[in-house]
Amino acid sequence: MTDTSHTTTPAKKLQGKVAIITGGASGIGEATAHLFAEQGALAVVIADIQDDKGRCVAEAIGSNRCSFVHCDVTDENQVEAAVEWTVKTYGQLDIMFSNAGIVSRSDQVILDLDLSQFDHLFAINVRGMAACVKHAALAMVERRVQGSIICTASVAGSKGTKRRTDYTMSKHAVVGLVRAASQQLGEHGIRVNSVSPYAVATPLMWEAHKRDAAEIEKVYEELTSLKGIVLRVNHIADAVLFLASDESAFISGHDLVVDGGYVQKSN
Repeated sequence: MTDTSHTTTPAKKLQGKVAIITGGASGIGEATAHLFAEQGALAVVIADIQDDKGRCVAEAIGSNRCSFVHCDVTDENQVEAAVEWTVKTYGQLDIMFSNAGIVSRSDQVILDLDLSQFDHLFAINVRGMAACVKHAALAMVERRVQGSIICTASVAGSKGTKRRTDYTMSKHAVVGLVRAASQQLGEHGIRVNSVSPYAVATPLMWEAHKRDAAEIEKVYEELTSLKGIVLRVNHIADAVLFLASDESAFISGHDLVVDGGYVQKSN
């Protein structure tokens, strides 16, 4: 008979940590919220404008370790309030996953760029991202927390694209934000990184492409060199967990690309 008296349960990667996830009511944010809770987070705060969905996710995870706060990231005051509420309620902030973002309503090529759509997208994808990094960092510096800030970028943040010019520009800006903030916050022991997913079939993508998940996956799987696997939200959540945990303790200013060896077609 095997002696199992000394068998130990693997340590959870986020034991005792407090995290905020913007855009946590669906898609990548929702998957990450569940994973953070499973990995021992003391509290996961979902910050989103989708009130009903956000509350449902929080209830599914459990009120003992997950809360929802309404937060429109285009309003800096709401971002600041969400961070302050989190710190007041749970005593600290260890992780900010700045994930809220949108895709262009149209293809938005440069020759017919709609600047009103451009401004709206940038208000969320860039200005909102900067507000989240700023106020999370302020809370961490004030309490001397050597925390982790992760931003959602995109493969579009490192390559040019033939459409959705505004979206591509916004994700380049996110990578620039990460590079700058990581340099500035390193002296406080705060790490800043980004995760860059390839096209993953989230509700955001369904709406943007007017297609269901299976159709989106079929279109994009042809552009990856890695075969036999389809990109899902849990793969992105795993990457975010790595950047949030001590497993990446000496990684900062890095853009972690999760693209299955994306190959950009020339035609």
